[in-house]
Amino acid sequence: MSFLISIVVGVIAGFVAEKVMRSNGGIWTNLFVGLLGGILGGVVVNAMGLTAIGDALLDRIVVSACGAILLLAIWRAIKGTRPA
Repeated sequence: MSFLISIVVGVIAGFVAEKVMRSNGGIWTNLFVGLLGGILGGVVVNAMGLTAIGDALLDRIVVSACGAILLLAIWRAIKGTRPA
């Protein structure tokens, strides 16, 4: 069940990041960015020492979306592209 929840959270986080960063990707891109964003967001949250993040679904989506946005921003900085 945890795997299924991770996929759902990844797709939602990727979709949110796509809309915030004004990028254009499909469901597979959203899933990939959302899952990697979840990992990156978790690392950042732990590095900041924030322990208030619980196991609630909304907390996971927020952390994953923030990580996905950060991931897309880093990707754009490396590629040198701008949003349309």
